[in-house]
Amino acid sequence: MSFQFDEEINRKGTHSLKWEFVLEGTKLIYSDRADPKRGKNGLLPMWVADMDFRCPPAVIEALVTRAKQGVFGYTLPTASYYEALTNWVARRHGWMIEPDWIVLTPGIVPALNLLVQTYIAPGEKVLIQPPVYYPFFWAIENNGGEVVSNSLLYENGCCRMDFADLAQKAADPAVKMAILCNPHNPVGRVWTPDELAQFGKICMENNVLVVSDEAHCDLIYKDHAFTSFAKIGDTFPQNSIICMAASKTFNLAGLQTSNIIIPDEALREQFAAIVHRTGLTLANAFGIIAAEAAYNHGESWLEAVMAYVEDNYRFMRAYLAEHLPQLKVIPPEGTYLVWADFRELGMAPPALKKLMMEQARVYLDEGEHFGPAGEGFQRFNIACTRSFLKEVLDRIRTAIDNIA
Repeated sequence: MSFQFDEEINRKGTHSLKWEFVLEGTKLIYSDRADPKRGKNGLLPMWVADMDFRCPPAVIEALVTRAKQGVFGYTLPTASYYEALTNWVARRHGWMIEPDWIVLTPGIVPALNLLVQTYIAPGEKVLIQPPVYYPFFWAIENNGGEVVSNSLLYENGCCRMDFADLAQKAADPAVKMAILCNPHNPVGRVWTPDELAQFGKICMENNVLVVSDEAHCDLIYKDHAFTSFAKIGDTFPQNSIICMAASKTFNLAGLQTSNIIIPDEALREQFAAIVHRTGLTLANAFGIIAAEAAYNHGESWLEAVMAYVEDNYRFMRAYLAEHLPQLKVIPPEGTYLVWADFRELGMAPPALKKLMMEQARVYLDEGEHFGPAGEGFQRFNIACTRSFLKEVLDRIRTAIDNIA
């Protein structure tokens, strides 16, 4: 089956966060700046991590069938949902999970907040690895925890973990949890088994619980392989909580369905009690249907998406080498995100943001949002049509040429 990823889809009027809102300070404000009617004067959004592609045809068909039934009452997943999920994880990642290990939540970000509430007392510390997905910071700080940064090392165009710093910081008795991002958002690293083993060994030795955000685990480039943290060693599953979802894989984020996989029974009961206390115990009626259909029938679509995304990356890399050599990118191993180094321009973050938003009219995710280590970087979402990506790069090129 062929898929039309070059189709431009007008998302105006769909309440799209990516296309109809801008972040001003800490508030999301409705905006029509990205309205296609604005043409060349419109803002091109690449900031939110969702795709501009239609989701798998089997998902659309399943949702239409469900919608035609016409009754949208309270919903819980049944055995068929868990079978689809466990089969997917076994088939794609070689990890055999049990249905009763899974706690359903309305998204991984809400789950991260609930996980901090569950296992972290006020004033205790949570370790993260900036530059990293900024809701990690919010989940910790908004729930009484303290952020401890084990920043990644950026050397020779690649990011790696700083294990010496990790060992030193994990040894602090106040550090009770580490949130691992695998694949890493925004730098695109897919951590190797050796890296995961070193990370896990340090955490185990210091009684640090590992929460592994594996939201992008299915979005892997062809020369790389994903390994779930829970698959490293015999003891790591009992000291880990794995966060997975169909939302990034199949572009279903708006359907608010994620799977928090907790092999250890005591840890699972603690978390389930907090979820119950919040009242978030039911499921999105469409989210369950969509995820089940995607896991059962979406594999060929996913393979085609990743081939298209990889081609987009190769196009972007060649374009920058020819026209914008000042910008350097970290070669992604997974995700549909590209982390780009703009520091050679010598611009402070406010000036760089103004250049992108006002001169280039391109809305990227500013690097400083991912922690101080991200200053001078920008995150691109390349899960878009090739023509859209080219227009973004052309605009950036023109804006930079005008200040040269």
